[in-house]
Amino acid sequence: MPLEKLTLRLWQWRGRVLLLALLLFGTGAFTVFGLPRSFVAEAVVAPSETTGIATSSLLSVSPAISGLLDPRPAGNFAIYLGALRSAEAAMRLVEATPLLAVLAERRAAGPMGTLRQALGLQREMDLDDARNWLARNLAVTQTLGSVTWTLSLAHPDRDQALATLRHLHAFAEAKVRADLEEMARRRVVALEARLAREQDLYIRQSLYEVLAQQQRVGLVVAADEAVAARLVSAPLVEQRASLPNRSLLLLLLLVTAPLAALAMAAAAILLSGLRRASAMPPRAAYRMEPAE
Repeated sequence: MPLEKLTLRLWQWRGRVLLLALLLFGTGAFTVFGLPRSFVAEAVVAPSETTGIATSSLLSVSPAISGLLDPRPAGNFAIYLGALRSAEAAMRLVEATPLLAVLAERRAAGPMGTLRQALGLQREMDLDDARNWLARNLAVTQTLGSVTWTLSLAHPDRDQALATLRHLHAFAEAKVRADLEEMARRRVVALEARLAREQDLYIRQSLYEVLAQQQRVGLVVAADEAVAARLVSAPLVEQRASLPNRSLLLLLLLVTAPLAALAMAAAAILLSGLRRASAMPPRAAYRMEPAE
């Protein structure tokens, strides 16, 4: 069908297109306002390696320029970020917070929950659901032009959003601290055992230097408050739920609903023309083709 004829038919169907656009916009707006909302808790952290008296700089000698040209996380802070989304972190959240109960309540709510219950598809929430929820709702964003990182966590309950983010930060920091302490303890035990049976004076002197370094590691880890991430801004939660962003979604619907209605109307016109052409005899269709 020529473009001019298609445009003319669309203009003739302008009332139907407008009605369809309003119907699509109303359906989308009803869905948007029916979605459960979540509160966002945020905290700003910085790697402890960024300061001259950081734990990592006291544990080992490193060049002063290291890390300045590479924005990727490294050292203890990289382990901290990895621990935030680990399976162990999800397990700690299940133990310390009513996360599974909240997930089960949200799954049972709404039309889909009623449909699952009618079909017998209800099931108990488990650790896999907690891990998936943590991966979807925890965002770790690096600040452009700075060494700080923003941790954002969305949760349907305001108090639980703040408590969950605090639990995650405390767990990841404790994980790094415990690993460093355990590593230093094992090395000290191994070095002391080696010193007990070593007779060579020069080797014993070298072992004593390594032992002193590992003892310093244990002392620094025990004394420093932050070994991986320093809190630049303590975890805080917003007063009003902001997810999903209804204003933005409605604005997108206002743009996409007319376009979708126009596309659907154009497809209907083209399909109707194709059906008429296929219903005609071959000769009649051939004679009418030049007229189109």
